[in-house]
Amino acid sequence: MSEQKIATLFPGQGSQVVGMGLDLFETIPESRIVFETANEVLGFSLTDYCFGNGADDESRAHKELTHTAICQPALYTHSIAILAALKLSPDLVAGHSVGEYSALHACGALSFEDGLRLVRRRGELMAMAGQGRPAGMAAVIGLSAEAVESICEKVSIRESIVVCANYNAPEQVVISGDREALQLAECALKSAGARSLMQLPVSGAFHSPLVSAAREALAQELASVTLKPPVCPIYLNVTAQPARDPEHIRARMLEQLTSPVRWFQSLQNMPEDMHFMEVGPGRVLTGLVRRTLGRKVKVSFIGTAKAVATFMAE
Repeated sequence: MSEQKIATLFPGQGSQVVGMGLDLFETIPESRIVFETANEVLGFSLTDYCFGNGADDESRAHKELTHTAICQPALYTHSIAILAALKLSPDLVAGHSVGEYSALHACGALSFEDGLRLVRRRGELMAMAGQGRPAGMAAVIGLSAEAVESICEKVSIRESIVVCANYNAPEQVVISGDREALQLAECALKSAGARSLMQLPVSGAFHSPLVSAAREALAQELASVTLKPPVCPIYLNVTAQPARDPEHIRARMLEQLTSPVRWFQSLQNMPEDMHFMEVGPGRVLTGLVRRTLGRKVKVSFIGTAKAVATFMAE
């Protein structure tokens, strides 16, 4: 294997796909144990949702997996199942939104079981916080983060707000807010020259003040788990900076619920000449690394049993 230092990255919602992890479950014993443990801890068959078992058709299976209370533990479990197969010791870690919990486990700060219970509860709380208020999220491509921020501020009022929720790449920002403010922002962003605007299939305005109702309950959940000092730095979504202190990390994980994910800033703050490795389904983060740091950066995607075998053979 390469002597180049490895930055292990873990995806968030949007990377899920029906069938994810089935090849790992069937061919890699370490991965199978992770999935079986998840089923036991949760008290229901998470693997049925991941693999699409029991669904009448693929569209229904996809809809069930996309529900945030299922999607979050599914993504977490899938990433950790791959990590168990790799037997990898990363030099630094980061995760996008719920992927930050996978990163916490990868750096030794959080047990698998505690992390799983946290992401399950986080998903439930976020889903409940999004009920009863027309809200959503949209991806904006082709404008700087500063331009998007300025427009969001201009169209927001006390009763209807929109904010930047994910700074994914220098010209790829996700906005989050009330439906009315989102519509106003989208019109203004198009006029300002945005190349693309796309509504995201989510049930609420995540990473915004609109999900503050979930904050108190999540704080109690976070306070109930043990966080150990990480064995390597974890770059946090809220600060885009590396952290090693457990209590600092705990506080930032709570803030993350209603704060933007500073993803491209995190990538820019990491040491140069890293080998970036996305661990999970899909290639969302792989694309964001290249858009942020350039095509020449070394980045790998490991989301299947075949990819695990290829990496282990290097």
